[in-house]
Amino acid sequence: MAKLSIANIDIKGKKVLMRCDFNVPLDGNRNITDDTRIKAALKTINYILDNDCPVILCSHLGRPKGTVKPELSLKPVAERLKELVPSALKVMMAPDCVGEEVREMAGALKPKEILLLENLRFHSEETGNDDNFAKELASMAEVFVQEAFGTVHRAHASTVGVTSHLTAVAGFLVQKEIDYLGDAVNNARKPFVAILGGAKISGKIEVLKSLAGRVDTMIIGGGMIYTFLKSKGISIGNSLLEEDKIGTAKEVMEAAAANNVKLLLPEDHITADKVAPDAESREIPELNIPEGQIGVDIGPKTIKKYVDEIKSAKTIVWNGPMGVFEIDKFAKGTLEIAKAVAEATGKGAVSVIGGGDSVAAVNKMKLNDKMTHISTGGGASLEFLEGKDLPGIAALKDRV
Repeated sequence: MAKLSIANIDIKGKKVLMRCDFNVPLDGNRNITDDTRIKAALKTINYILDNDCPVILCSHLGRPKGTVKPELSLKPVAERLKELVPSALKVMMAPDCVGEEVREMAGALKPKEILLLENLRFHSEETGNDDNFAKELASMAEVFVQEAFGTVHRAHASTVGVTSHLTAVAGFLVQKEIDYLGDAVNNARKPFVAILGGAKISGKIEVLKSLAGRVDTMIIGGGMIYTFLKSKGISIGNSLLEEDKIGTAKEVMEAAAANNVKLLLPEDHITADKVAPDAESREIPELNIPEGQIGVDIGPKTIKKYVDEIKSAKTIVWNGPMGVFEIDKFAKGTLEIAKAVAEATGKGAVSVIGGGDSVAAVNKMKLNDKMTHISTGGGASLEFLEGKDLPGIAALKDRV
């Protein structure tokens, strides 16, 4: 069912509560090291302000687990917002997200003024989806806008609870996520290629099984490679192994075969004696990895095989790196895949990138503007691709 977006309703002059994803990385001095998530919300914030609305922004930061932790305050976000919005606009920071003082600040808000609430997760009622807490948040506004796609797979007070008390619609960013991920799942142009990497099968079991019935080709990379290979009786040396997921790997391969899905695994490897920048690495030009060696990236033959498959794709979903991407000498496989996806996109393919490391690879190579869509939610995008109903999306008003 399609959901109403902020563009589908009249918000003129109304007070808006907007759930953002301002869970930004901070350095030791509490300086924001990457403001991508703040900038991603600006289109919707500006639209609200252009409609002469006061806007109340709310978000979490980190995992304070229901206690006030000054190092997880959203104050650095407020300062960055002041730099990003026009200087004539007033940006205020609330001392909390609920309470009498916050209600008074929200009540006094004028059109085109911004109030940022303090970290929602300073209160355990947020993650507990407490209705009284949700009601207090909702009481400050007339409309709720969901713009934090990274949290919509969680049934929290600010993602689900508030929707019982306010008209709830998607912001432009969340609408874009629904459109692109929904099309990738339900209306993909063929050939449809899924590239799945990352450390473990355990975090991607359901998406592996779901996509095994939907895609034309499934490309496997990252640490999960070695559990798949082990399930086929191939030696993996000292590589990462999830012993209890060998059966799962077999099930995924059987599901792929039953659905005539091509499942690609490496033919060669880059290995190391340890996972560290100063490790001695070598190329293993065959399937079996010697004892004492750890698989850290896909080899050149595998890169070519994967790239050739990506070239012909019309829809590409990519989640997770091909190797230990954080270490430059083990990043080649991931970077070559990023280039191939960008080239395919340039020739008309639709590419949807999700997951922190695959997004980091795309950003590192300055290819982010060469992709169709870069998802802002790692866990949420995975669950969407699994075909799950995400509570924070399901709770939004349906478009009739």
